[in-house]
Formats: sequence, C-alpha cells, structure tokens
Amino acid sequence: MEPAALERFPSPGRGSGLRTRRRLRPGELLYRAQPFAYILSKEQLGAVCERCLRRNQHLQRCSQCKVAKYCGKSCQKEAWLDHKQECRCLKSVEPNIPPDSVRLAGRIVFKLLRQSVCLSERLYSFSDLQSNIEQLSEEMKDGLRHLAQTLQLYLKTEIQDVSRLPPAIDFFQIFTKAKVSLSLQRKLHWTPTH
Repeated sequence: MEPAALERFPSPGRGSGLRTRRRLRPGELLYRAQPFAYILSKEQLGAVCERCLRRNQHLQRCSQCKVAKYCGKSCQKEAWLDHKQECRCLKSVEPNIPPDSVRLAGRIVFKLLRQSVCLSERLYSFSDLQSNIEQLSEEMKDGLRHLAQTLQLYLKTEIQDVSRLPPAIDFFQIFTKAKVSLSLQRKLHWTPTH
C-alpha cells in the first residue's frame, strides 16, 4: 500500500496514529519501507551481515574498522553510505565498541546530517517523533545525558564542534526519541581509551 492510502491522525495522550482511508482485506500488507536507522547488537556483531541481516559463517569484515561484517562486496557497497562515517568513529575508539544505543544514535545523527529522506519517512520524519521527556524520571534524564556525552566522544572524529550542528540535531533529544531501554541505559560505563 502506498503511503497516500494511509493518513496520520492525532491520538490524544499517545502522540500520532496511522489509519487507512479504505477498507482492508485480512492479511493485506499496509506499508513497507527500510528502517530510518538500525544497528546490530554487540551480541550479533560478526555473526550477521550488517546490510542484509542474514546469518552467514563466511562474512567478510570491513578492512578499516574491522567491526562491520558483510556477506560480500554487494552488501558492503549497499551499506557504505550508512557505514562510512561510523567506520571512522569505530576505528578511532578501537578496541572498544560503544553501547548499542550510542552506535544507533550515531547512525541517526549521520542520517540527519545527510538530510536524505528515506521511504520510512514518508509518513513520519524523525523530527515528528515525540520525546516524552516530561514522563522521564530525573535518574533517567541523567542517564540519557551521560549517553549524549558518550555519543559526543564517539563521534568526535567526524563532528569536532557539536555547537555547529543544526538545532534539530540534539544528542539528548535523539536518545529521548529513540526510546532507549532501561537495560541499555544501565550499560553507561563505556569510555574510549583515546
């Protein structure tokens, strides 16, 4: 189904919702798009292709960061736009790997900086997502601030001066919008050695 067949509507107390403009058949596919940003969890690194997400015994690793692994040249080329800046950041903090939430936020930042609109944003853009910051405890906000500082350290090879970023790219807000789970927030003790 094309995004035009779906419409957004305000859902008081819940943000926005989506509804169809016509009657649906049971099991009908409503919408399909690539995710705005995704990463493999640390547990999956090395066992799953970073692009197609297939398990493979014979993955080829990125020759630069040596973290990302791919089925072959085709998947590596397709992933390069999302991996290029991340690659330099991973290389700058080796042998450490930042928490999953920080790597995901990094990909979100790079995607926002490229200002490339992907199909998944036809219905919602990242800026449309609610942060629900007013529902977070002070402890949770402190944890997210720490993650934002960790993100800044992780991205320093690509973004030397965060004050020059567009106002829409606020590291703290990215974490509030990405709904970082409490279990990831407790893994805050990563610090680069460089």
